[in-house]
Amino acid sequence: MSNGWSMPAVDALRASAIGPIADFDADTTPGFRGDKDAGTRLLSERGEVLADLQELLYANGRSGDHRSVLLVLQGMDTAGKGGIVRHVGGMMDPQGLTVRGFGKPTKEELQHDFLWRIHRALPPAGRIGIFDRSHYEDVLPVRVHGLVPRSEWEKRYELINKFESDLVASGTTIIKCCLVVSKDEQKKRLTERLERPDKYWKYNPGDIDERGYWDDYLEAYQAVFDLTDRDAAPWFVIPSDHKWFARLAVCELLIHTLSALRLDWPAADFDVEAEKKRLAAAD
Repeated sequence: MSNGWSMPAVDALRASAIGPIADFDADTTPGFRGDKDAGTRLLSERGEVLADLQELLYANGRSGDHRSVLLVLQGMDTAGKGGIVRHVGGMMDPQGLTVRGFGKPTKEELQHDFLWRIHRALPPAGRIGIFDRSHYEDVLPVRVHGLVPRSEWEKRYELINKFESDLVASGTTIIKCCLVVSKDEQKKRLTERLERPDKYWKYNPGDIDERGYWDDYLEAYQAVFDLTDRDAAPWFVIPSDHKWFARLAVCELLIHTLSALRLDWPAADFDVEAEKKRLAAAD
């Protein structure tokens, strides 16, 4: 490939191709041969391609096409989920984009099954939806901290597979990205938040406590990949010690996904020549 990728991101980053998550190196750039400068330039170029493809999706949605795209972002604290939303999502037209973050469930949400709040946030036809955290919270921190009995969270993997299978059948293409940051890099990013007043708002004292469960989270993520990485709803593992690469990788995955929809501009539902004549004759 001539744009810096030695192999497509969709192949280089697939969860089934990277081996055990515990051995994964977050400081690498799988499939990409360029440096930061090359990656940053390429992201700008590819962002224009992404924006054009998103406009195609939106136009088709406005014309009755039921298809949509859902980008799921998961990852440890400081892995860069918000940066993906801002820097990749920010390259697209807001009217064709929906963004939803999922934190601790509200009292209302706890009165329903764990997928209830997810159903309510799905992207409508013609939109790209981005989930900053998702239904996988219910088999990640919930599992690590034993927030529900094992007998309950164990059932959720198949419920998630069924939910995603139904979603795909209804016309939504799913891309699931796990942003992986190394423990050392996370410590650097947390330190930066404590040293910069403009970053205080991002700091959560609980993040330090969560570092004590690092290996438990790796085990939980491995279970997620083993049990829910399906061709219809694939998982991609994004090394995120280099923020520029993580953003470029997610951009490439979105471009691949949208291109695979083989969209074309909707045909006019009016007489084009007649409208040209009417417009020419108008005051």
